[in-house]
Amino acid sequence: MNLGSILRDERKKRKLTLKTVSEKAGISEGFLSQVENDVNAPSVYTLINICNAVGIKAGDVLKQAEKKEMIVTMRSTEWKDVEFPASGFITRRFFSPENRRVIDSSVIAIEPGASIPARKNVKNTQEVLCVLKGTVELSHGGEVIKLDEGDSVHYCSIQQRETISNRESGFAVVLWVGTL
Repeated sequence: MNLGSILRDERKKRKLTLKTVSEKAGISEGFLSQVENDVNAPSVYTLINICNAVGIKAGDVLKQAEKKEMIVTMRSTEWKDVEFPASGFITRRFFSPENRRVIDSSVIAIEPGASIPARKNVKNTQEVLCVLKGTVELSHGGEVIKLDEGDSVHYCSIQQRETISNRESGFAVVLWVGTL
């Protein structure tokens, strides 16, 4: 259950600071930050106090948490007749940012001639790239690795020195997974 991300979103919607909410809830700012980042779980009593400080009902927060997706299925039919935006690629993430804790993952379609830069603001991450359709090139540091349909690679991220490129005539589809 991701209570923390729901509480953080609701607090930010109301333009409340951590300090304001923590003072009203009678808890430390550090503890509230831990709750919002799902590092620590509040007692029921504390959850009610946090919700009251934010101006929401604890029951509503619990209902929202209960509805969060725990499994996402992506079907191959979702990629038929793909229309690419000006960027040349489409990313479909499995989980929204607030539901990602340890790994990030997505299926990416890349049109011919397009390249995707590495993720921004990540350090010491591990990544897996698996080609589901077509052929791509992974530029990793000074090395270029050509990957055909069915090939995969597991690598340690080198920020701002990585790209995934489609140099072929048809669009490519890759499954990408990386640690946070």
